[in-house]
Amino acid sequence: MTSPHDHSTNPLHGVTLERMLTEMVEWYGWERMGRRVKIACFTADPSVSSSLKFLRRTPWARDKVEQLYLEMYHKRNKPKP
Repeated sequence: MTSPHDHSTNPLHGVTLERMLTEMVEWYGWERMGRRVKIACFTADPSVSSSLKFLRRTPWARDKVEQLYLEMYHKRNKPKP
């Protein structure tokens, strides 16, 4: 039985927002990220630095980015047939 504080199955546990963004930029690229999550920091002169500032103070946008990260995480870690 898992305790309420067991994070072993949570793919976001221990992943910083900066690491999340860096991995997503490598996987999707800024243009595709901007199409998936419509926020200016992904489309107008994007950078990890400006995105971090925006996402840290904008909970709804951070939620969307975390969902996109989870989507990418599951695609990347899908078992090979």
